[in-house]
Amino acid sequence: MTRSQPTPPAAVLVAIDVAKLRNEVLIEVPEARRRRRMTVTNTRPEHDRLVAALNALERPVTVGLEPTGHYHRPLAWRLVQAGFDVRLISSVALARTREALHNGWDKNDPKDAQVILHMLRIGAAKPYHDPLEHGINDIQELSMTHEVVSKAKTEALHRIQTHYLPLYFPEVDRFRNNTRSDWFFALLERFPVPSSITALSKEAFIAAAWDLVGRKVAKARLLGDIYDTAQTSIALPIPPEAPAITMFRLVIAEARHLIAQRDTIERLAGELLGEHADFRRLQQVPGIGPINALAILAEAGDLRRFGHHRQFLKFCGLDLATHQSGGFRGKTKLSKRGNARLRRTLWMAAQVAIRQRENGFRAKFERYVAKDRDDPDLRRKAFTAITAKMARVVHAIIKGGVDYRPFVEGPVPGGRTPLCRSREGASATL
Repeated sequence: MTRSQPTPPAAVLVAIDVAKLRNEVLIEVPEARRRRRMTVTNTRPEHDRLVAALNALERPVTVGLEPTGHYHRPLAWRLVQAGFDVRLISSVALARTREALHNGWDKNDPKDAQVILHMLRIGAAKPYHDPLEHGINDIQELSMTHEVVSKAKTEALHRIQTHYLPLYFPEVDRFRNNTRSDWFFALLERFPVPSSITALSKEAFIAAAWDLVGRKVAKARLLGDIYDTAQTSIALPIPPEAPAITMFRLVIAEARHLIAQRDTIERLAGELLGEHADFRRLQQVPGIGPINALAILAEAGDLRRFGHHRQFLKFCGLDLATHQSGGFRGKTKLSKRGNARLRRTLWMAAQVAIRQRENGFRAKFERYVAKDRDDPDLRRKAFTAITAKMARVVHAIIKGGVDYRPFVEGPVPGGRTPLCRSREGASATL
């Protein structure tokens, strides 16, 4: 469950304002006249002191903390292992509540601890889902590192495409047709400029580059075409030994290193999750491959903790929200208050699914845009609807523990599909 939970009336309430070096702690014991304040630095003895002080109360303890970067993780882990009920306070809700309670915008750590305590008291907190306790810490690290490496690889590729190739070998870019392949960068690293190719005869170049391009159909014709292209290149006449070309080779080596790192992460992910039932089921859904499945498991954890698919949609930020005041009613749109990375992963999976030949996502998209396929606003709404459908399908197959079974929705009166019918799974009612 992800909705706010009521606080037990007899529980000791502990509010922690988390920081990098120290944490402000405010403890409220029922029937006590005064609250207890503590400053706990982020060291093992200080964490032990806090746990011992809470255990000495010999009462149920509910701890509320605002997640701050990843600084809260070690302390939250210790509190969870000590058997305390740990809950998270939304940073946005904390800021709005602080402004309302104190009628001002000034902020300090002791004041935040008071506000956290107030929000715990009224139940405006959510259960803390510790990644280490629930066995998804390794999955999260693999997924986040893969994203970081992929972004760095893309940046290196953009530098090569927009700076180095236009100067030193513009025509060779047309031979690059796969960003996941290493052969193109291996060839560039060995032959970065046309003069390094034309210095050899055609036969000598083909022999030297034969092993670089790997297994390809019509490899000799490909290498011959590259040789002919180098002879008519408009590249700047820079010798291969120039410092500028040395810098070019450094960037190429960086791109190749990042490709190798990405491949290693994907191999480790396959070894870690190869027999994972949820990982296998997610890949049965159109548009979801190993990396998208890895990101979904890393960001959402165990989807069974969401009792209803609407809770999962809200967690993703795919729930609808409308701003209304008096006679004014704004447009209904996505709240985007949830997990941005999970929402982006589902969006990308939906984009892939609707480009496949036949599946329920493609059928729903076609029905949505049937009135006017060139209307950009209608297509945007259709993409959003397919993303929400992807989230519902993912939740349905994981929560139900069933394999994906394609179910093409039929047309309904009014041209829209009811929420209860816009899922795919094994049940006949999906």
